Amino acid sequence: MAQLIDGKKIAAMVREDVAAEVQQMQENTGSTPGLAVVIVGNDPASRTYVNNKKKYCAEVGIYSEEYALPEETTQEELLALVRKLNEKPDIDGILVQLPLPKHLDEKAVIEAIRPDKDVDAFHPSNVGRIMIGDYHFLPCTPAGIMELLYRSGIEVSGKRCVVIGRSNIVGKPMAMLLLHQNGTVTICHSKTQDLAAVCREADILVVAIGKARFVTADMVKPGAVVIDVGMDRDENGKLCGDVDFASAEPVASWITPVPGGVGPMTIAMLLKNTVTAAKLHGEQ
Repeated sequence: MAQLIDGKKIAAMVREDVAAEVQQMQENTGSTPGLAVVIVGNDPASRTYVNNKKKYCAEVGIYSEEYALPEETTQEELLALVRKLNEKPDIDGILVQLPLPKHLDEKAVIEAIRPDKDVDAFHPSNVGRIMIGDYHFLPCTPAGIMELLYRSGIEVSGKRCVVIGRSNIVGKPMAMLLLHQNGTVTICHSKTQDLAAVCREADILVVAIGKARFVTADMVKPGAVVIDVGMDRDENGKLCGDVDFASAEPVASWITPVPGGVGPMTIAMLLKNTVTAAKLHGEQ
């Protein structure tokens, strides 16, 4: 029977640390970290994320601004807002909520954000820094997973690590962070041959593909650590992950639940990145 990795509890610990840092900054310099969140259109999931971000900013003492733009916002209007926020002295971090409506160019928007305000760590220059291991920010979900492993006392060094999914937001940076901690890393994807056999070699298995209950017990090595990044709905509309929790949990040694595993960590690490950005700006 696996031990549960409680993301809610660990995220609350991270937020406590962030709140203490914010308080110390205010006492030492009189400044407060600032985050601007931009949302375009009415995607319900995006709206929920943005509301949570605002709530937790308030909890830890980070100043936040929301820019809710209509669905029909043009590329130029969005870029003009990003440029304005780049120059706003009380804003340390800029987050443009993805996905954007289809007519907008996500790549151009990400590249328009100043790298030192890119608290999602999606800008090519921040991605490059992660590759060489000399970074200020880490993408929030992979960083949150590393924090879960660290605070659960799970050693990465020397372990066989398998990441299913090669997205720029989770899969690729996740692999780099495990590599930086001396894991031996394999990235799997839709063209991987005999995926189940590769997964069964993993001491640490990270699943981020967006397919409900895709990973089953026969794909999990006995005693493996299973990290489920998925946030899916099953055939009954019930929230579930990319891992079939009921079958995998008796096989694994540690496992993240959905919800309550990786999800809460993403926002906690965003808050941490915003404080890091504020510190960088304080040094300039």
